Amino acid sequence: MSWSTSAIAIARMSVDKQRRGARHTGQSMPATLELERLYDAHASALFGFLLQLTRSEPDTRDLLQQVFVRLASRPEILDGVRDERAFLLRLAHNLFVDLTRRRDARQRHHDAFAAEPVDLFAASPDPDTAALRSELEAALAELPAEQRAVVHLKLWEGLTFEAIAGLLDIPSTPPPAVTAMA
Repeated sequence: MSWSTSAIAIARMSVDKQRRGARHTGQSMPATLELERLYDAHASALFGFLLQLTRSEPDTRDLLQQVFVRLASRPEILDGVRDERAFLLRLAHNLFVDLTRRRDARQRHHDAFAAEPVDLFAASPDPDTAALRSELEAALAELPAEQRAVVHLKLWEGLTFEAIAGLLDIPSTPPPAVTAMA
């Protein structure tokens, strides 16, 4: 099943669900053929537009599917629309903006979480040991996440660089600075 066929299939399932609900409420529902007509008339333009925005084919496919699922679940949104293509392009753009905002919020949350100080070492009554531990924690906190992971796996877990490379899916030759630290 191609991505276009699967998008129509998912939209059809949504239409069928709406139809079952419509029987009980007396609402009128557009035919699946109308959804197919809209897809045939506008999917290529929407796909091209979304691909320009996302630069990612999987994201583009997901967003295109969301457009047609939205149409299948809320067909009344097209009532009174003069220019279907312009409306669908705006809907696609709004879904892209929503995706971007969700990802940005997730990234901000991840960054804030990563910036929180973490006590890596047990507290020590010895002031020299406590100072050393504090400096080590501060130095590690300044490293990017991938480098922190390498240092942790090397020093605390005792893994080889080859094992670390396999675990983190990075090149097996460590940078000179990491080699010097180990």
